[in-house]
Amino acid sequence: MNNSVTNTVRLLGAGLRALLVLTLVTGVIYPLVVTGIAQGLFGNKANGSEIKADGKVVGSSLIGQQGYSPKYFQSRPANGLGTNSVNTRYKLILSGATNLSADSGVLLKQVEDAKAKVVKDNSVPGYTVKPADVPADAVTSSGSGLDPAISPEYAELQVHRVAAKNGLPVDRVEKLVKDHTTGRTLGFIGEPQVNVLELNIALKDLVAKK
Repeated sequence: MNNSVTNTVRLLGAGLRALLVLTLVTGVIYPLVVTGIAQGLFGNKANGSEIKADGKVVGSSLIGQQGYSPKYFQSRPANGLGTNSVNTRYKLILSGATNLSADSGVLLKQVEDAKAKVVKDNSVPGYTVKPADVPADAVTSSGSGLDPAISPEYAELQVHRVAAKNGLPVDRVEKLVKDHTTGRTLGFIGEPQVNVLELNIALKDLVAKK
């Protein structure tokens, strides 16, 4: 009987010690080491790929924002997010696609309405946008609805409007787009793209200097 109690106590003690050691290793030491490495080598990415302007965090390079004024470059549509009181420009909590099929009448109307708006908004004196010029990403939302980038074609389509609204020469705005166009990853993965938030921050700085 005494041996049984002694063995039980010994096993419980060993289990408790193992619990404490594993808690210390996996719950304290390991997270601190991983966090330290991440902060030391990939600080910006570890903190959410934050983008700052005027000393303040204005967003993330990984999350698109909606609601830019006509003076700025516009992002892709975010139809999958719907209308709600949870998502705000700087506090995006929900994400999602429209889940509409390719033959959906609702999707077709969304695309047609978006194309008409792009043509109307970006046609300025001396420059008329044709429906055939509107790229797919200008009228369709991404799978998450939070795509931070647009195609160079969509950015270039907006150049004349942005230049006119801000009183800038078209060639300077075109150069701004080219300077913020990134190519395919490793030269073959993905497509060239333009981060809208980063482009708009550079545009704001350009307008301030004119």
